[in-house]
Amino acid sequence: MAEGKTPSKAELELQALAVTLGYPAGETGRLPAALTHKSFANEAEPPEDHNERLEFLGDAVVGLLVGHGLMEAHPDAPEGQLSRLRAGIVNARSLAETAREMGLGRLLRLGRGEELTGGRDKDNLLADACEALIGAVYLDLGLDAASRTVGRLLGERIARAETDIADRDFKTALQELVQARYQTTPTYRLVGEKGPDHDKEFTVELSVGGELLAVGVGRSKKQAERAAAREAMRRLTASPPEE
Repeated sequence: MAEGKTPSKAELELQALAVTLGYPAGETGRLPAALTHKSFANEAEPPEDHNERLEFLGDAVVGLLVGHGLMEAHPDAPEGQLSRLRAGIVNARSLAETAREMGLGRLLRLGRGEELTGGRDKDNLLADACEALIGAVYLDLGLDAASRTVGRLLGERIARAETDIADRDFKTALQELVQARYQTTPTYRLVGEKGPDHDKEFTVELSVGGELLAVGVGRSKKQAERAAAREAMRRLTASPPEE
């Protein structure tokens, strides 16, 4: 930013993000490149750096730190279970959800084509930006800073990884039970969303055959759906089917 120039809203948001990640005030290091998609870089004159190399590095850093975190959180889990848990955290959907919680979509620099096709909310672009951001933190501030960032962004997911997998099993089990008992499938409907981007709370209603069966609340729509499925399973298994 040129001296004396008033920073834009995007620049102020980037500086605020940098501070939360541990950068000295006023410094952003490689974060601009981490948030730059190739489509933007190719259209810039002169061409700019984009985030593919940082995403490559960030993928390895995230895998290492999440694996370490899982070993500490689940000291008795065997290798196969740890691999399964890590795959549930280090995937495009989970990382895109993390990026949304951080509001990274607003900060992405996209080319015209990606902008017009909704690139700011595409899972693959958000997940890549999340990994690139962690790669940038690792290069700019070191492994300890990257570890703190991963802990802050993914620590809750690491701690609840086993529960999340069980909840996904609840959704599958519920669908099978409802299909067998009522010859239909559960319906999930988002009925509430509140809070700032970094701390949202979602409420979902679960209905079967048009009748409300359970309500779930979570930090994402999918978490709320899983909570509703868990409650629905509890109610259905406690009540035998009518003859």
